[in-house]
Amino acid sequence: MSSTAARARDASRSRPRWWAELPLIAAVYAAYSAGRLLVAGDTTSAVRHAHAILRAERLLHIDPEHLLNSAFTQAAWLGVPACFAYATLHYVITPGVLIWLWRRHSGHYLFMRTWLMISTLIGLVGFTLFPTAPPRLLPGGSGFHDTLAQYASFGWWGADASAPQGMGGLTNQYAAMPSLHVGWALWCGIMLWRYARNPLARALGVAYPLLITLVVLGTANHYLLDTLAGALVMGVGLLLTRPARRLVARVRTAFAGAAVQDAGASAAGTGAPVSTAGTGTPLGAVRAPVSDAGAAAAAAGDVAVAGAGGRAVEVAGPGTAVRTGHPLPAQRHSTETIRPVRR
Repeated sequence: MSSTAARARDASRSRPRWWAELPLIAAVYAAYSAGRLLVAGDTTSAVRHAHAILRAERLLHIDPEHLLNSAFTQAAWLGVPACFAYATLHYVITPGVLIWLWRRHSGHYLFMRTWLMISTLIGLVGFTLFPTAPPRLLPGGSGFHDTLAQYASFGWWGADASAPQGMGGLTNQYAAMPSLHVGWALWCGIMLWRYARNPLARALGVAYPLLITLVVLGTANHYLLDTLAGALVMGVGLLLTRPARRLVARVRTAFAGAAVQDAGASAAGTGAPVSTAGTGTPLGAVRAPVSDAGAAAAAAGDVAVAGAGGRAVEVAGPGTAVRTGHPLPAQRHSTETIRPVRR
C-alpha cells in the first residue's frame, strides 16, 4: 500500500463520525438562535448602547460607518452585492470551511470546531449583556440608511436584518455587539490561510474577513467597535478551547472508569464475561466465579484469581481494565486461589 493511501486510510479512521457531528453543530446553532430571540425586545437599552458606541468612536476618530453607508446607498453596484453577501455568505462559507476541515484536515477539525462553537456562545453572552441597535435601526436624524430595506426587491431578504421576507420575527435585530459576521469570517480566513495549499485560497483567507467587515459597515448593520469586538470574541474563544477540551476529556475518562469498575465488580460476583468496548479501555473478561474472599480481594484491586479450570483472571484497580491472564498451577485443596500480581 502506498504512503498516500495509508495516510488517507488513517485520516478516515481518525475523522469524527458525521452522524455525531451534525446533531452537535445543529444543537449549538439552535441554542445560539434561540438565545438571541430570548434576549430580544429591550429596544430602549439597545438604542442607548448604540449611541454610547457612536460617541466612543467619534471620540477616538474611528467612525467610518457614515461614509461607507452613504457609498453603498447611493451606488447600487456596491449596495446590492453587499446585501447579498450579508444575507448569504455566513450561511455558506462557514459550514463549507467546516466540512472542508472535516474531510481534508481531520486531525485539526475537533480543535477548530470547538473554537468556533465556544466563540459563538461567547457572542451570545454579549448579545444578552449588551443589546445594541444596529446603525440602520437608530431613530431619524442619525444619518444612516437601511441598505437592506432599500435593495430588498433584488433579493429574498426584507427589512429585518438578513432574515427572509416575512420571517423577521425569527431573528433578534438588536444583537449588533459583537459582530459574529466578522468573527466567523475571521475564523474562516484563518483556516484557509493556515491549511490551504493553494495560494489563491490563502489569499481569499485574507480577503474574506476584510470584505465582510466592509459589508457590515456599509450596510449599516454594525459599528466599527462591533467588528473589533467580534475579533476579540474569537481570540477569547481560542484561549478557552484547550482548557475546554481538557475538561471534556476528564469527564469522559471519569465516566468510562466508573463504567468499567461497575462492570468488573458485577462480573466478579457472577462470573459473567465483561466487555468494556466503547469505554476507551481494553476488552476484558472474568472467566470463573470467585468466593467472598476472592471478591473482596478483587475489589481492592491488583489481584489475580484462579477459578475453575485453573484460568487466571487479573482484576485491576479502579478505572482500569479487567483482563484474562495465563493459567496458574493446579491447586490440590482448592478450586480457587488468590495471589498478588507482580507489576
